[in-house]
Amino acid sequence: MKYRLALGSAVALGFARFAYGLVVPAMREQLGWSLADVGLQTTSNGVGYLVGAIVVATVVRRLGTARTFQFGMVISTLALAATAVTSSQLVQLLLRATTGWAGALVFVAGTVVAARHADRSALIVYFGGAGLGVALSGFALPLLLDGNSGRWPVAWLLLATGSLIATVISWSAVSAVPPTPDVKARLGRLRPMGLAYVLFGAGYIVYLTFLTAYLRAEHSTARQVAITWTLMGVAAMVAPPLWNRPLTTWRNARPMAVLLALQVVAALLPLISRTTVLVSAGVVGVTFLNVPASVAALVRRTVPQPEWTAVIGTLTVWFAAGQTVGPWPAGLLADQLGAGAALGWTAALCAAGALVAISWTAGSRRSRGSSV
Repeated sequence: MKYRLALGSAVALGFARFAYGLVVPAMREQLGWSLADVGLQTTSNGVGYLVGAIVVATVVRRLGTARTFQFGMVISTLALAATAVTSSQLVQLLLRATTGWAGALVFVAGTVVAARHADRSALIVYFGGAGLGVALSGFALPLLLDGNSGRWPVAWLLLATGSLIATVISWSAVSAVPPTPDVKARLGRLRPMGLAYVLFGAGYIVYLTFLTAYLRAEHSTARQVAITWTLMGVAAMVAPPLWNRPLTTWRNARPMAVLLALQVVAALLPLISRTTVLVSAGVVGVTFLNVPASVAALVRRTVPQPEWTAVIGTLTVWFAAGQTVGPWPAGLLADQLGAGAALGWTAALCAAGALVAISWTAGSRRSRGSSV
């Protein structure tokens, strides 16, 4: 069941969000977009994700966790298909917002289902499913679009087809989920983690949005772009066993701090030397999906089960807020200084998030020490 459930994150994150970074260079060339326009599209996706995270608790109360997951998968599939049939920037903005909204429903509902699973590795497997989406799209789309930017609608249709297949396969994975109690979120001492989550959201999405633009600016071939993204996706798929023990045994926000610190290193590596791009992509693949997993694991350890949906939903709102504000200013910066500046933006924000997580962990240790 947990592997079929992981197809939810493959669609909500891998196809509906991250694959945009692969298709957008062709769209930019064909439709005449600036890098700021590219960032605005990602910001629109973040706005939709933010709205979805805000309303997910209400949707879950009305539809139930299982139906919320299934509904989000269907809407994601339809929005991906619709993206292929319009060149209007305004309509594209609305569709990016729709995929964000639907993706938030899938992400939160799927996270709650995975957290309730008896197998404690289910959470990590669920987030690792996005790596499958990244690997498949990273392998196919750059080669499809090489030398023919006019094929971008075909790319979206392929993503919609993959989303449809994933929806069918994952449909029964959530059918037996019990209803979620109607409770309010109480973040309490987890509020600093919300701030760190905001900073991560604002940083990592910029890397994924502008990585292909950076590679194109550095005259990478379509084959090199495909290898880079496929490596990132495969790294995300094989990462769960590496992080299973830290996420389930390390206290407080130590896993999150380590993951964000590695994100900083990964974002800076291409700026130091272009030959380190593959290393950078591999490190990002091993780490970025495990930041949400670390947050979910922390909630599971510190919050009563009836509050999981509400707390995860609230933290996802904070995360979505970061994703919303991060890409557009990064695009403006990239227009002025080059696509590499966007990677620097990622490093700065993830570094700030790591400092918040480290400070909170240190404070928690002092609190435990003083109470002994």
